[in-house]
Amino acid sequence: MSSTPIQPRPLTDLESDVVTKMLSVGGADADEFRTQIPYSQVVATWGVGSPSVDLAVGPGAAQAAGSADGIFANGAVTDRDGSPIGEIILWVENGWLSGIEYAWYTDERPRALPEPAQIEVLRTS
Repeated sequence: MSSTPIQPRPLTDLESDVVTKMLSVGGADADEFRTQIPYSQVVATWGVGSPSVDLAVGPGAAQAAGSADGIFANGAVTDRDGSPIGEIILWVENGWLSGIEYAWYTDERPRALPEPAQIEVLRTS
């Protein structure tokens, strides 16, 4: 999906919490990416009303060494009954956090990212 640039803004608490959750399982470079969160900004959305966003990491952050580009981690999203309703994908590029994608399985697009408690991280690179 193409993204729509926006005036850069800090991550919301929910966005920051979701990224932290996606990095919580570990995996290669998770600690290095975690240190980038305070320096990260949302620079684009994936359509009007979409909770998926592109990220850019600002000056002062350290680049993660040796990380492959693409999907760093993905996680299953469930509702209160434990039924699958979507997935979260954390994207990285050139050692930097680059995007949060929320793919949903429901009929209506969610207005916000899921709460971290709804996410089960399934894989990290």
